[in-house]
Amino acid sequence: MGRKVTVAVSTLNQWALDFAGNVARILESIRLAKEAGATYRTGPELELCGYSCEDHFLESDTLLHSWETLLEILISPVAEDMLIDVGMPVMHRNVTYNCRVVFYNRKILLIRPKMILCDSGNYRESRWFTPWQKERQIEDYCLPRIVSVYTEQTVVPFGDAVISTVDTCLGFEICEELWNPHSTHIGLAEDGVEIIVNGSGSYFELRKGNVIVDLVKSATSKAGGCYLYSNLRGCDGQRVIFNGCSCIAVNGCVVSRGKQFSLKDVEVTVATVDLEDIRTFRNSKRSLAFKAAASPSYPRISVNMVLGRHSNDTGPVNAPLDWIYHTPEEEIALGPACWLWDYLRRSGQGGFFLPLSGGVDSSSTACVVYSMCCMVVDAVKSGDNQVLADVRKIVCDVDYTPIQPQELCSRIFFTCYMGSENSSVDTKNRASTLAQQIGSSHTGITIDLAVQAVLGIFTSVTGLVPKFGSHGGSPRESLALQNIQARLRMVLAYLFAQLMLWARGRSGGLLVLGSANVDEALRGYLTKYDCSSADVNPIGGISKTDLRGFLLYMQEKFKLKVLAEIISAPPTAELEPLAPGGKIAQTDEQDMGMTYSELSEYGRLRKQFFCGPYSMFCKLMSLWGSFCSPAVIAEKVKHFFRCYAINRHKMTVVTPSVHAESYSPDDNRFDHRPFLYNNKWLWQFRAIDHKVEEIESENAEKAQTENKMTSSRNTTRPTAQVAASIAPLLTRGRSGSSTPGVVV
Repeated sequence: MGRKVTVAVSTLNQWALDFAGNVARILESIRLAKEAGATYRTGPELELCGYSCEDHFLESDTLLHSWETLLEILISPVAEDMLIDVGMPVMHRNVTYNCRVVFYNRKILLIRPKMILCDSGNYRESRWFTPWQKERQIEDYCLPRIVSVYTEQTVVPFGDAVISTVDTCLGFEICEELWNPHSTHIGLAEDGVEIIVNGSGSYFELRKGNVIVDLVKSATSKAGGCYLYSNLRGCDGQRVIFNGCSCIAVNGCVVSRGKQFSLKDVEVTVATVDLEDIRTFRNSKRSLAFKAAASPSYPRISVNMVLGRHSNDTGPVNAPLDWIYHTPEEEIALGPACWLWDYLRRSGQGGFFLPLSGGVDSSSTACVVYSMCCMVVDAVKSGDNQVLADVRKIVCDVDYTPIQPQELCSRIFFTCYMGSENSSVDTKNRASTLAQQIGSSHTGITIDLAVQAVLGIFTSVTGLVPKFGSHGGSPRESLALQNIQARLRMVLAYLFAQLMLWARGRSGGLLVLGSANVDEALRGYLTKYDCSSADVNPIGGISKTDLRGFLLYMQEKFKLKVLAEIISAPPTAELEPLAPGGKIAQTDEQDMGMTYSELSEYGRLRKQFFCGPYSMFCKLMSLWGSFCSPAVIAEKVKHFFRCYAINRHKMTVVTPSVHAESYSPDDNRFDHRPFLYNNKWLWQFRAIDHKVEEIESENAEKAQTENKMTSSRNTTRPTAQVAASIAPLLTRGRSGSSTPGVVV
């Protein structure tokens, strides 16, 4: 029998509840795997129904349609003579489990339920699923009649078991089981399982790309074996983009991998593996062998098939490869762009509309769209017919083929500079120049008439005329005047988005894009229902610091020269009157009372380290104590938490954005906290004040002690005059005179 096997993992861009599309993509992955010579194919988590069905998992329809679509795959000629497993929800004894269903030639061999669920970050699996807790046990599962008619099976094994072919043995982990400290692959390896399969739904975060790779490599470097990791890709209807990176590893080395970011709906990664390499590796690990000899056994489900082929025995196997990771700037250029593409093509809209102010944030959103257009053009040139079909549907032209990204931008991306009497010429010129360089269809308007009309209504009712602070108005008046400008921009954005294609004789509408970054959302530095309120926001999960780095990357990669000016300009909302000479009088950091760098630190400590006001103060003392006094740090912390509490309500209506930063304040699912706070934080701030007093008291005592010690040392040391008087003696002694040298 053959000792070499060819196996395949699938990366699929599935869509929640799109059963027809999901089945088509699964069948295509099976076809591609078979063409590549694979005898086994696996896929991502919950690939049949889509991962993000959420409360639809509680509906019987979702379970029914999952079985119906599984049957489509079971009876398809494409699936013949190949061992296959797919991910789907299954109800067993009135309990729903997240499962892998393994089958071969129209026979279901095993339904393996997930044993460790994920409830952190954006995951809430235990809301819909229950973990299987009967280790190394199986039960009979009664198949639905619509399936049993075709498989001629009444019951099949359900539980924690492995598949035994004629030549090897396969076992399963499902997503979180790899992350958990008590990973199931250890027990599987000890029981002689040589191929371990993981169907996953892991989402993208900046700087997270190495985590999966390290886990997969670590799993097989400790316990040996071949690890097949299959992950989802793209946006399946939620605020996350799945991370791709499907791979195959053997004995601690990745031997084949898929892409992290791509517009391809179906990608199959294949590797040929020598089973003897696994056996030799494990046998050489003597401590592993001793543990394996005492390991309890898994139930084995036997299938009369040979995974390896004799023809492979003298052929090559996949060699280890180096994994090259994307930089954070590349991740921003590619990840949100893929998310935007999925959202656009699946929403049925004709493009995007963006209020482009010429600042870092809106320019970053524009650059993400431009990056998306570059990816689309590259995909079309590489022969991706699905991408081409989607483009033609979006632009309503069955003969259109995009050649250049700027030309595609001009058809699907509309930008508008919404100036006012408070806007500067510099920002207007930067916005216009950027639009020209990326090819967007750009217009410039002024909103002063609309602002005056709205204020006129207020004046007609109250007889009062509000003024800006620089013109003698109160803070309330000034804030109201700023907010009305911001909110009118949102109203105008939606008007233009609905009618711009109509004005050009095209059907459909445009999606309004937002451009508030994650730091401003955390601080609440945005107007509720202003132009930060949009349909989707590609940069809403990214920090200001990372956006600056991203624009530098885009400037260098795509020669967008105007970005250098945009990066160097101070961030400003331009909602207050200009200073004499048309100079900007308002900056974001001045308005916020904190820098963007400080804001990122607050966000990291608040979310990643779960710090309240007191613990944040203590941690910042160790970070900033060398250049900030305790009182200053205390005031900074208090100011942040006051602002956070006052503005937390804005997160209930924040524009949906692609998740990218682990300190995101998005309260949809990632950051569950109140939106009504006692913003005085009386008890917490009192604790900080006591700590400040304690530190200052200790510092005063130390200073007093050091002063005493310094004074004491000064009384026992020679004065400057005495030192000067003995200097000649020291010199004569060293020069060889009769006077003995003095050793100091």
